[in-house]
This record gives sequence, C-alpha cells and structure tokens, in this order.
Amino acid sequence: MSIESLWYGQQPLAWLLWPLSLVYRAVVAMRRLAYRTGLKSSTRFDKPVVVIGNLTVGGTGKTPLVIWLVERLRDAGFKPGIVTRGYRGKSRSWPRRVAADSDPVEVGDEAVLMARRCDCPVYAAPDRVVAAGQLLAETDVDVILADDGLQHYALARDIEVAVIDDARGFGNGFMLPAGPLRESGCRLEDVDVVVHHGGEGVHPHWMRLDITQALSLDGSTQVKSLSEFVGQSVHAIAGIGNPARFFDRLRELGLDVVEHAFPDHHDYIEQDFLFADGAALLMTEKDAVKVAALRLTNSWMVRADTVASDSIVEQVIDGIRRTNKV
Repeated sequence: MSIESLWYGQQPLAWLLWPLSLVYRAVVAMRRLAYRTGLKSSTRFDKPVVVIGNLTVGGTGKTPLVIWLVERLRDAGFKPGIVTRGYRGKSRSWPRRVAADSDPVEVGDEAVLMARRCDCPVYAAPDRVVAAGQLLAETDVDVILADDGLQHYALARDIEVAVIDDARGFGNGFMLPAGPLRESGCRLEDVDVVVHHGGEGVHPHWMRLDITQALSLDGSTQVKSLSEFVGQSVHAIAGIGNPARFFDRLRELGLDVVEHAFPDHHDYIEQDFLFADGAALLMTEKDAVKVAALRLTNSWMVRADTVASDSIVEQVIDGIRRTNKV
C-alpha cells in the first residue's frame, strides 16, 4: 500500500495512525503559538514578503503559481525576487543564487525550474530568512516571493497565498502521518488568498495548467504540438506531487498514455527508462530539469503555462501596496 492510497483512499489503516496525528497537531499548534506570542522570533524585512504555500504534503501547483505571479507583478511594474527551500538540494553551502544552468542536484529541481522560467533573481536555502537576506543584499528587488513557505514561520510575511488541489482536496482530512495535512484546514481562515487549482467557474480565485507543446530534450530546439502525438502510444513520466493530473491531461488531448509515476523529486537514472518499444517519452518541466542531462532519444518536455484569475494578482498587489513598503 502506498502512502498516497492511505491518505487519499478509504483505508482503515489511517485510523491506526490517527493518535499520532493528534500528537503532530498539538506540536504544530504549539509551534505556531510560540511565533504568534513572541516566544519564537520571526525576521521581518523592509520589502513586502508574499508567501505561496499549501496545507498538504505534495504538489498542488504552488511553483507554477509563483512563476505566473512573477510575470504578472513584473507587468505591473514591480521587481520581484524568489526565495525557495532548494528541496533535496545537496549543496554544502547556502544560500545559493540559482541560475538557469545550475545543477538541480545541488540546489533542487524546482529552484532550477523557476530560474529558467522567471526573469528574476532566485535564491535557495533551507533557511528562507537567510535566502531573503542575501537576495536583498545582492539585488534591487522590491517584492519577495517565498515558494512553499506557509509553514516557515521564521520568515515574517505580509501576504499569504494558499493553493488547494481541488481534485484531491485534503484527502482523508487527517494530519500527518495519518493524512496529508501539514496544518489544520482551519488555517485557511488566516490566509489572504485561497487559490483553487481546478476550481475555474466555481471559486473566485482559481488556476489551471494548460499544456500544448512539447520541446525536444535531444539538444536541438525542435518543438512539436501535442496534437502531433495523437494516435501514438507514448510513455509519460511524472515525479511530481500528483502524477495523475499530468497523465489525465495528456489523455484528454487524445494521447494513448503508458504511465510511469515516480516519487516527487525523484532522482532519475538511465535504468528508469529502459523502454523497448521506442515510443516517445513525455515528461513534465520539473522532471525534465533532471532528465535532460541523460540525453535520452525521442524524449520531450511538456511545457505547462498557468492560467489564473486576475483576482489573485489584484489581491496580492493590493496587499503589497497596503504594506507601505514600496
């Protein structure tokens, strides 16, 4: 039984772990109370900090929303910069300024993805306070976006944005380890903007990911429309929080998909791709950050573009201006 089926299925085993989730809930509540009462200190900067995060373990669309917000804030005249944890990065020294050609093994795959997609500085460190300090010391950014920092209370924030995957919600509703929640669902009452991934037409703040093109990973600049793969059997890999979303979207476009789901942030090796049929291999941008170095034949990165309601950035900009820091 996978942890995903435990959290998002109807598994009685989750109840056996429920007492542990109560302990976890108590620890989380005491930690947050310590920050709110000043027993633990948060570092506040003289530039507005916008935190984008979620309540559950795994991907909900935070990083694509960060990329979208950077573009929209730049269009509005701001100079945003990003701080991120550099999850699973093995660098011996932090913080690190991340470039498009940085090694994802060193700084993490999502950090490199944001550096490639965003025309702004990206700094990574497990301690996002340290990353934010370095970002401000070395650049002229006027807004800090903290990727996946909702529970990183050491970094004081001016605006909080929480992303919910409408397809999976909060699973069984339990906190770790019995369920996927890192904080209680009532935490949403305190955030400034709740964004529903997949909630278009239902919720005021929504987002979705559109995929239309595939870029070759053979070192060329070849680009194909996904419609060119219709009628073919293709291998699709996804080492993301919710692989089913990627596979289902490809099928909706008419592709015959052979699924290969890997753990989130999986470190790929050539043996992961021993497919004998020679069919095309399609993957997410996050996977391609690490897979591209393997130079696999007939392999393609599927580019995802975020479409979201204008109300999200309007709320964020309004919050930024109310801080009187810009």
